[in-house]
Amino acid sequence: MRAKAQKPISSPAEAERLDRLRLIRSRRVGPATWRRLMAEHGTAGALAALPGVAAAAGIEGYEVCPLPVALKEMAAARAAGAAMLWLDEPGYPPLLGQIADAPPLLWLQGDPGLLARPMVALVGARNASSLGLRMARKLAAALGEAGYVVVSGLARGIDAEAHAAALGQGTVAVQAGGVDVIYPAENAGLAAEIAARGCRISEQPMGLVPQARHFPLRNRIVSGLARAVVVVEAAARSGSLITAREALDQGREVLAVPGHPFDPRAAGGNQLIREGATLVRHAADVIEAIGTAHPAARSPDPQPDPPRRPLYEISAVHSRILDRLGPVPVPEDQLIRDLSLPAGRVAQELVALELEGRIQRDPGGLVSRPE
Repeated sequence: MRAKAQKPISSPAEAERLDRLRLIRSRRVGPATWRRLMAEHGTAGALAALPGVAAAAGIEGYEVCPLPVALKEMAAARAAGAAMLWLDEPGYPPLLGQIADAPPLLWLQGDPGLLARPMVALVGARNASSLGLRMARKLAAALGEAGYVVVSGLARGIDAEAHAAALGQGTVAVQAGGVDVIYPAENAGLAAEIAARGCRISEQPMGLVPQARHFPLRNRIVSGLARAVVVVEAAARSGSLITAREALDQGREVLAVPGHPFDPRAAGGNQLIREGATLVRHAADVIEAIGTAHPAARSPDPQPDPPRRPLYEISAVHSRILDRLGPVPVPEDQLIRDLSLPAGRVAQELVALELEGRIQRDPGGLVSRPE
């Protein structure tokens, strides 16, 4: 049987895109190297210079990504109906483009216009509780109604609930593998709906089945797209916390929904709140944290990250609260006046102390310290 002939390159623009694809798919070329090579040499020059750069780094016999490999990926993208979007092209998500390791290439399926709208990321546990799933649905629906696109990672649990609840208003799914590879398979129906009514994106080659190392790479894109990351449920060591840490590094707002201290699925979110993340009760808390202006009127430029409260400052506030409490309940309003701190700040720390079992909150707005 004769090998199937490759589709000929039809234009200089297509040749440029193929060369760019070959560059980013070449061994040891990540986002930073790609950007440096492109800045120094341009596309054709970067491909020619790459073997010399590799040799200078002690890598002998280096070869760039072969043209047939790039042509095969382009053909797979056409078959899947995926569009190519480069970092320096119009339509590339503005906030994502500003992170240090922004992916040079995104493959996308669905509505590219969603990538220009302000986004909020909702992430959390795969084995979420029924309350966690309900919270994710309520937050996603309310944020969508407020004009925000909900972005998540297409995982089971919190991710899937958030995507499903936001389908009518706009949702973006960031995939760890190729945009044409649905993982987990149980989300195939949801993925098809997102491609039809939302947008799915990936930086990975077409057809790539995700491995463990690909999920942290996906997480940085989830947080990089968004103005804020909301953790609904997360274990003490989880991918959701990786996303939260990435968000902090990128200057994004980090928020978390508190959970019961005995539930390990709430440990990560509770810890984030203890470290200074904004406590979330409903979507209004999220919107207040990132600004009350209508999202359509907000600038795409990132806002300066508010200073994070260090742990010693949080501990000092906790000590002040505990010093003023005893076994006899006192009104929360009186406690706020005694502390001379903003009411929202005191309320946040009271929740953290309650989750730790160090205070007790009683009906009527009363607070006490168990003996």
